[in-house]
Order: sequence, then structure tokens, then C-alpha cells
Amino acid sequence: MPVFRLPDELIFPPPDYAEKDGLLAVGGDLSEERILLAYSLGIFPWYSEDSPILWWSPDPRLALIPEELKISRSLKQAINKGIYEITFDSAFDEVIRNCAEVHEKKHGSTWITEEMISAYINLHKSGFAHSVESRLDGELAGGLYGVSLGGVFFGESMFSKKTDASKVAFARLVRQLKKWGFKLIDCQVTTGHLMSFGAKEMPRSEFIALLKRALKMPTKKGKWILEVNPEDI
Repeated sequence: MPVFRLPDELIFPPPDYAEKDGLLAVGGDLSEERILLAYSLGIFPWYSEDSPILWWSPDPRLALIPEELKISRSLKQAINKGIYEITFDSAFDEVIRNCAEVHEKKHGSTWITEEMISAYINLHKSGFAHSVESRLDGELAGGLYGVSLGGVFFGESMFSKKTDASKVAFARLVRQLKKWGFKLIDCQVTTGHLMSFGAKEMPRSEFIALLKRALKMPTKKGKWILEVNPEDI
């Protein structure tokens, strides 16, 4: 299949037209409207500083059903000890910048460019993007961020500066999403780390079918408040 060049019009080619590696289209912009449309179709932006904007729809797709979350005994113990204070939407800018910095230090580059950071901060201000913070003695020790539409949370990135900091944040988030009735967590790209939580690869067609059903739910916009306690995990 050819890689499509996006016009100025807010439109994407069908995800089934993606290349074998998941690459679907190039170009366009990171406007709120285009990003949200992409997510609703099972597409997401992912590119480096020295390339144009690239849009992807992998097959298979890694996703987690909230009810299928797996928590190891050691992580359960860490959660129960209350080592980390977990909050929602209290430091989105810090979380996304830490995700970028930690990834760049580890891999030598990052897809979380200044352009991406600006776009997702705008999505946060509009009530669509959310962060989870994990603090140790008041200092940010880990966290994650993503986008919410309907009953779907689209995970973007996480970071950890202390042992289990991002894992505790993720486990608390998933349990909260389950309580709110969310149906699907998009993990985008397969990693052993996320699979250890119960995420699984599924055909793109299956993912998009689940996505369409979950998007029928109302979107929970605005600042999120953590309601699930550690003992509920």
C-alpha cells in the first residue's frame, strides 16, 4: 500500500491501508481536531524531530481491557505500602516533559518533540489529555499521560525515576478507569512491560471494533480526580 500524504482537509485514509509496519500517512498538523479524529479512527502520530508528522495504525495492536489487569505480588505490596502518592492531572506539563527527557536519555532520541508537547498540553487544557503523577516525599518520581475519548484511554508514554513509580501510577489508573466503566486502554506498540500488566496483541480489525463500541460512551472531559484507594487494588 502507498503511504498517503494528508491534505489540509481533516480526513484520514482507512487504517486498513497502512503499510505492514503500521505507517499510514504523512503530513497534516497536530491540531486538536486532527489528533482527536485520528484517535477515534485507531490512528496516532509518532515521528522524530527530523521527520515530517507520521501517522500510524499498527496490526496487531496492543491493548488492555481494564478488567484483565494483572498486578504482580511485589507491585501489590508496593501499592499497599503507600510509598507513592498518586494524583491525576496535577502536573501534566511536568509529566510529559519528563517522559520526553527520560526517553531521550535512554534511547538517544524521542518522538515527544516540542511540537508534540505543545499539542498535548493544548489537549490537556481542553480536557482531553490527562496525566497521572507518582510522588515520593512530594517530588515527582514517575507518571504517565494519554488521551481520553468515550470509554477509551489512549496511553502515550510513561516515565519512572524511582522503582515501581510508574507501575503504581498505571495500576491505580487502570483500576480507576474500570470504576468509571472504561472499556479499552490503547497501548499502541507492543512491549513486554505492558504485556506483564495483561495487555495483549489483537488484530487491528478487532481493536477498531472494540474502539467503535467504546466511543459510544460520553467522554469524561476536564480534570480527573482519583477515587480508587490502594486497598481497592
